[in-house]
Amino acid sequence: MSTVDAVDTVEPLAEDAVPPTGRRKRRSSSPLGERRGTPLVVIAVVAMVVLWSIPTVGVLISSFRPAADVNSSGWWTVLTSFWQPDEWTLDNYSTALESRGFGNAFMNSLAVAIPSTIIPITIAAFAAYAFSWMEFKGRQVMFVMVVGLMVVPLQMALIPVLRLYTGGAAIGPVPLFPDLDLGGTFLGIWLAHTAFGLPLATYLLRNYIGSLPSSIIESAKIDGADHFTIFWRLIVPLSVPALAAFAIFQFMWVWNDLLVAYVFLGGTRSNRVLTLALQELAGSRGQNWHLLTSAAFISMSLPLVVFFSLQRYFVRGLTAGSVKG
Repeated sequence: MSTVDAVDTVEPLAEDAVPPTGRRKRRSSSPLGERRGTPLVVIAVVAMVVLWSIPTVGVLISSFRPAADVNSSGWWTVLTSFWQPDEWTLDNYSTALESRGFGNAFMNSLAVAIPSTIIPITIAAFAAYAFSWMEFKGRQVMFVMVVGLMVVPLQMALIPVLRLYTGGAAIGPVPLFPDLDLGGTFLGIWLAHTAFGLPLATYLLRNYIGSLPSSIIESAKIDGADHFTIFWRLIVPLSVPALAAFAIFQFMWVWNDLLVAYVFLGGTRSNRVLTLALQELAGSRGQNWHLLTSAAFISMSLPLVVFFSLQRYFVRGLTAGSVKG
């Protein structure tokens, strides 16, 4: 008998046959079965969600209550008379929207937040590609210096940058930079937010771009593509999760910023942002805080839209580059 005939005569094992060396491992039919946490973990997660949600629910309920009820009783008292029409009103929202300069402040916040998000993402993407795939002297040292800027407190740089904007810089009688005259301008706050956001952006994007397969870059170089073509045609489309993750961070930070906007733009009615308008709406002593609740939800609407539209990329962008292989 030939070898081929001998192989053909071997009977296959039955599907239900159990190997003599051990029993077949039974796998879970559901992929979520292995990820299901213990009851204690579930209870802890639910408790954390409830604790984090209670303040938001309280502010939301207060935004629909009349001013007299807000000042006389807590928001939780409406739970006993939830369906009574006199317990709810839209006056807080209408008063906040009709207040002087609120709409202009909303547009100013857009004019500050959108460029302050796009500019650092663009610069950091180029820098991250250079740190990841371009060979030049001092690359690692420069990257460490950029990451080291993340530990510098923001408040320490406000006054030096403002003095540079308004009075230039000099060493004794020798001038280094002239008066840039950027105080109170949108260009000045764009540059400030760009400088403060670049270290984190470069760090996140470098981790992601550096974890991309090197075979893609090498194949593009063999086909004759230069660095800009590789960056624009390959790196940018593949880096959408990381770009979206940083866009969420940067946009929300700039949108909710009060200190940097107050320092570099000032508090004038013509160029104030939404956070400054909310501060003035509450009153000097916080006596109008019932209006602040409704105005806070108005200002919260746009960041929520940005987050939920990009949240599918959020976890992927943050965890990218953390594990190799």
